Amino acid sequence: MSQQTINDAKLLCEKPGIQLLKAGTYNLNELSELRGTPELKGQILDIPLTDKKEVLTLGYFALQPSVDYSADFDFIEIKVVTKGKMVVRDVQGNKYVGEVGDVLIFSPKTTVIFDGESDGEAIYFKNVAANPSYL
Repeated sequence: MSQQTINDAKLLCEKPGIQLLKAGTYNLNELSELRGTPELKGQILDIPLTDKKEVLTLGYFALQPSVDYSADFDFIEIKVVTKGKMVVRDVQGNKYVGEVGDVLIFSPKTTVIFDGESDGEAIYFKNVAANPSYL
């Protein structure tokens, strides 16, 4: 798989839709070079999602094989697959299979169909207040 670099400040959530960032998609920047510390071993990369400043919520999510269900996203949600796989589709039928280490990004004004073949866990972050029924 070829790696990409971030050359401009394009916001990943400019348009509605689903994006799947496969683990290893981007080249990371060497911390030793950024910090001027040659003995430091580490890498980092920021990827701009939005320029809005809103509340941020962390959550845990798990699906077992069952039935499809859909959810409308009027906010940004980022799911990081931590176990198994998460399978989602958009209303056009495009399928995205997120596996351990992959990142799913749902932009505002997007309907996401969670596929019944999903069998995994994820942590997620969303730029909207926590849903009281999920607390």
